[in-house]
Amino acid sequence: MLTNEIRGKIPEETTLSISRRGIREFTPPQEIAINAGLLEGKNILVAAPTASGKTLISELAATKSIIHRRKKAIYIAPMRALVSEKFAEFKEEYPFIKAAISIGDLDSNDSWLKDYEMIFASTEKFDSLMRHGIEWLDEIGCITFDEIHMLGESDRGPTLEILITRLTKLCESAQIIALSATVGNADEIGRWLRAEVVISDYRPVPIRRGIIFKNAIYSIDGESELEGTSQLPEIRVAEDTIRMGKQVLVFYSTKRNAEAGAEKIGKIIGERKSDDYKARLDELAAQVLSVLSRPTLQCEKLADTIRNGTAFHHSGLVNEQRKLIEDAFKANLIKVICSTTTLGLGVNLPAHTVLVRDTTRYSSGEGSSRLGVNEVIQLLGRAGRPKYDTEGRALLIAKTKNEVNELYRRYISAPPDPITSNLAIIPILRMHVLSFIASRFLITEESIMGFLADTFYGKQYGDMFQMKKIVGMVLKDLSEWEFIKKSGNAYTPTRIGERVSELYIDPLSAKCIIDLLPKANGTIPILFMISNTVEMRPYIRPVEKAEEEFVKYAQIAEEGAAYYISDEYYYDPLPPFSTALMLNDWIEEAGERELAAGYSTTPGVIYNKIRNADWLLYASMELAKLTHVQSLPLLEIRVRMRYGIKKELLDLVRLEQVGRVRARALYSNGIKSVKDLRSEEGRMQAERIFGKETAKRILAQLD
Repeated sequence: MLTNEIRGKIPEETTLSISRRGIREFTPPQEIAINAGLLEGKNILVAAPTASGKTLISELAATKSIIHRRKKAIYIAPMRALVSEKFAEFKEEYPFIKAAISIGDLDSNDSWLKDYEMIFASTEKFDSLMRHGIEWLDEIGCITFDEIHMLGESDRGPTLEILITRLTKLCESAQIIALSATVGNADEIGRWLRAEVVISDYRPVPIRRGIIFKNAIYSIDGESELEGTSQLPEIRVAEDTIRMGKQVLVFYSTKRNAEAGAEKIGKIIGERKSDDYKARLDELAAQVLSVLSRPTLQCEKLADTIRNGTAFHHSGLVNEQRKLIEDAFKANLIKVICSTTTLGLGVNLPAHTVLVRDTTRYSSGEGSSRLGVNEVIQLLGRAGRPKYDTEGRALLIAKTKNEVNELYRRYISAPPDPITSNLAIIPILRMHVLSFIASRFLITEESIMGFLADTFYGKQYGDMFQMKKIVGMVLKDLSEWEFIKKSGNAYTPTRIGERVSELYIDPLSAKCIIDLLPKANGTIPILFMISNTVEMRPYIRPVEKAEEEFVKYAQIAEEGAAYYISDEYYYDPLPPFSTALMLNDWIEEAGERELAAGYSTTPGVIYNKIRNADWLLYASMELAKLTHVQSLPLLEIRVRMRYGIKKELLDLVRLEQVGRVRARALYSNGIKSVKDLRSEEGRMQAERIFGKETAKRILAQLD
């Protein structure tokens, strides 16, 4: 179907945008969606490979809603990075449409969003907006749920499922667009969404899928040899790909393996570099090293791999480092990225060749297990770059000849696995049942069960006996914790229960905080209190220092343990206590390098814990107000946590552009407060320490 065939059925602005991008013909999935009623407002579920044009399907529906119907359009995805990417793309194409992104503060209704026409949000953020009672739901004309296969994930899936069910009830006239590359039971999900189902295997860049064994690729087309000298498969694949002038993504099961892979591959491919290319890599390496105030060993290792044209990518890196690597790969500066499977989700980062080196992963709770078919399909789907490649390669590694056929059967020729609901999980239902009651959306057990019967879980399993049992347990706990109260058949929230729901923390964590707040006297007890929550899991590994210090705080640990026994969770106090000690070291001005070494962790994990601690300290302050507990110590620790400073620097960090490093420099030079900085001597000291320009910007705040 040519794009000019629907002229008049879509806004002229959309037609012009499509034309500017050089799109003259719709892809098969787009054509099927249009013929299925996309432009007439019908719900559409699209199951099609990466780069097949799913985003344009959403765009057609969204712009038609905004321009023709004068209704808002919403885009919801599980990953913040993906939401940010889609927001940037939309803003570039439609600068005249008032578009906004909301992925941050979970304790706000972002009232300013009412003035925007196109809203991009993460799943959790939009769920939070619903809890805060947004008043513009009836203005929504189109809702896109990207990565709909995440319904099957145990962590993100239940919240997505609840959100979809809730929005379809509250925005009955809104058109639903659901997108995914891997849905094995699209018809079943389509029936649940009352959507027309679009299934296509179209890819603009065909992928040659195969299994590597002894440096040869075995595929449906036969056997072919990989060029190169190395006997290690991932290095041989990198050699072969780079000789073609292409790039490669290699997926590993662990951070350590990804780092080792980048180092090994870099040693081979880094030998052939021009002076100009080497200079550009050196510049990128310097940027990576400058992200933290003092580079950690991991930072130095990353910089070393970058100098060879490779990089590793995982959650242990800080966001700025991941962004630098992604941008460098898109610019063809980095030739090889060795990543954990997390890069298979979120940002659009295709490569000519994708190699999944590890098809098993190890977890402490379950031991070694195979990657699911859908996860591998997602990873392999990164192969083939539109506009750059005429063909992509998606490869797995076999250790034996027999495993070639096994891997082919399991991952290459197998269809996607069906998505199954994971909604019947107590912690998830605990949060959402409280949310239903706190927002007065559902106030009886009967209405809650009726709603849950309309979820994907309800439609998939039918039998609600187990769900009713879990809901009964949740209502009992929430009542005993005095977050809700019952009058006749109806439940109403208490003021604390209402606030817990708005704060977007697990009610179990809130109960633990409320009970421990009066007893948490001192910095470490407070940090141990917040580290003892569901939101701080997974904890860092126990350290010897924690075992030595723990005896001082054993009583509060024993009291905290009671809240997790009923949660069928084996409680070991040393991991959360070690986490608390790490946070305490941070606010005692330990550097990232010291923390990473002392706690056997990474900068990415450190900053993730700091962000979570900031939110939990805020939640603790809010709960302290309602329970009449002194909140000043919490506020002080929260500010110290934000900057990573000792108490003595609190006054100085009130100034913009003064963080932990500059505040400590001022203090060490005798300037111990903002008042000291106002003196002539203080101003001269600031100029001497920071230079005239920086000092001028800081001192301007004192006038």
